[in-house]
Amino acid sequence: MEEFMTAHFWIAVGQIILIDILLGGDNAVVIALACRGLPAHQRTKGIIWGTVGAIVLRIILIAFALALLQIPYLKLIGALLLLWIGVKLIAPEDEDEHGNIQSSDKLWTAIKTVVIADLVMSIDNVVAIAAAAQNAGEQHQLALVIFGLVVSIPIIVGGSQLILKLMDRFPVIITLGGMLLGWIAGTMAHTDPALTPYLPQDRSWHIALGVAGALLVLVIGKLLQSRRARVGA
Repeated sequence: MEEFMTAHFWIAVGQIILIDILLGGDNAVVIALACRGLPAHQRTKGIIWGTVGAIVLRIILIAFALALLQIPYLKLIGALLLLWIGVKLIAPEDEDEHGNIQSSDKLWTAIKTVVIADLVMSIDNVVAIAAAAQNAGEQHQLALVIFGLVVSIPIIVGGSQLILKLMDRFPVIITLGGMLLGWIAGTMAHTDPALTPYLPQDRSWHIALGVAGALLVLVIGKLLQSRRARVGA
């Protein structure tokens, strides 16, 4: 139980919840679209069971990701993917990703739609959450992932619309979220088994690479935003 009382554990829990909110914003849209055809008395069931099914599937995927991240160079590849996800969060492309989400008047069909859509869209969540769990230490990583995602369920179900409105009102939340992913990318690359023999493993290097990743995401994201603004002008 002592491992669950450390600062690293609770920082990682906070990161997982924040990542799931930031990258799971589409969940609210997918759930709404998939369940909009249900009778009113079944919509709550569709939302709850669709979200639970998607979270369970994501836990299974993350369990595999945690194992895979022990293979040399895969953390480095994951770090590059996280940098790209962070940049995309700050400077998203203008595209309608939800046009093919079908609504249904059948409860289990709607739940299946939510789960399948979440599976297709969840690669960013899986990599980011697995990386955040890695930073908490070697023990209890899967328990940490499960705890973080379970805590995020009521947030997604009950507060996603409010959170999305806050993000629209305070865009800095999105920017900070993208930088968080950059931080996780830098610290994850630092612990890649293939690189550890060549990089100092002290805390200062860990922090320096995390800061470098966060700043890299911020700079690239802002440059892309500026470039798209000029093109659209």
